[in-house]
Amino acid sequence: MKQRQVFFTVTNDLSFDQRMNRICSTLAANGWQVTLIGRRLKNSRPLEPKIFGQKRLRCFFSKGKGFYAEYNIRLFFWLLFHKAPVICAIDLDTILPCFFASKLQGSKRVYDAHEFFTELKEVKTNPLSFKIWTAIERFAVPEFKYGYTVCDSIALEFERRYGVTYPTIRNIAVAQPLESPVQQQEYIIYAGAVNEGRGFEALIPAMKQVPYPLHIYGDGNFMVQLVQLIKDNNLEKKVLLKGMTPPGELWNAIRRAKVAVGLIEATGMNQYWALPNKLFDYIQAEIPQLTMSYPEIKKINDQYHIAVLIDELSAGIISDQLNLLMEDVVLYQTLQRNCRSAKKDLNWEQEQHKVLDFYNSLV
Repeated sequence: MKQRQVFFTVTNDLSFDQRMNRICSTLAANGWQVTLIGRRLKNSRPLEPKIFGQKRLRCFFSKGKGFYAEYNIRLFFWLLFHKAPVICAIDLDTILPCFFASKLQGSKRVYDAHEFFTELKEVKTNPLSFKIWTAIERFAVPEFKYGYTVCDSIALEFERRYGVTYPTIRNIAVAQPLESPVQQQEYIIYAGAVNEGRGFEALIPAMKQVPYPLHIYGDGNFMVQLVQLIKDNNLEKKVLLKGMTPPGELWNAIRRAKVAVGLIEATGMNQYWALPNKLFDYIQAEIPQLTMSYPEIKKINDQYHIAVLIDELSAGIISDQLNLLMEDVVLYQTLQRNCRSAKKDLNWEQEQHKVLDFYNSLV
């Protein structure tokens, strides 16, 4: 049997990537030699010790086309001089260096599609970016015989477009039994990337009609606009920005919230087919949530009934449903009880076997 070694490549700084921490830890705990490669930012925290290797690459550029070009070049040369039997590209933004390095070294290459990258709002609404990333996707994805993605709908679309058959490995949270009853506080939480297409344009105005605070944990490419939205609606005292938070602290904030929110604008198939990790984080914390009635989410809710779903991003609808969740005791207790049942099935301990089966099949 060949050596069980794999490189994973991402463009973030590794500190807050919970999905990759789960995948890498699962493989490392089962005999794989794993290295996760990302980048170093000016404000990067020191890396916490893990059971897998971690490597950060320094870049002069921190965003935009200059960053992607520089990081891909640096990543290519790092991979070229550090050989592994398996190289895995996480999303489209690291796929080219993984492709060329694997070609030169004879390594097996894997595509882990966290997103349908060319269907992201920030890509779809920028003609030049859409043209570039679509060309990269059309060139590279058919060259990756091995891969997986986060939901069935995206897997089917990849097969239709590129003739690749990828299994689904959902982005599911680690099982989190609540050791003791939690004293919940009267606030609503959003935990996740503060990016375009996350419904903030409707959520923030909606909070004017909701008599409870909203705590937002995270950062992203919509942060400047979010700050302005909060200011324009005079909500600085009600909508609190908590920033990037270590996983342990974030978990404590989620489990103490009364209601969670995870809205998605259906601009592009990536958002419409989304099955976000926060959906499962909220289930593990046993808190009801307000989210979208899109196919993959609706499939989960039809089975477990753990959320209130809405069809459109309207400030009036959002405020009405948040107030309902906060104040309807019977509905709240029903959804919370269903979360306690659903979390027994929807956890990483159940899903991780798919990761092990996939990678073990490569060697």
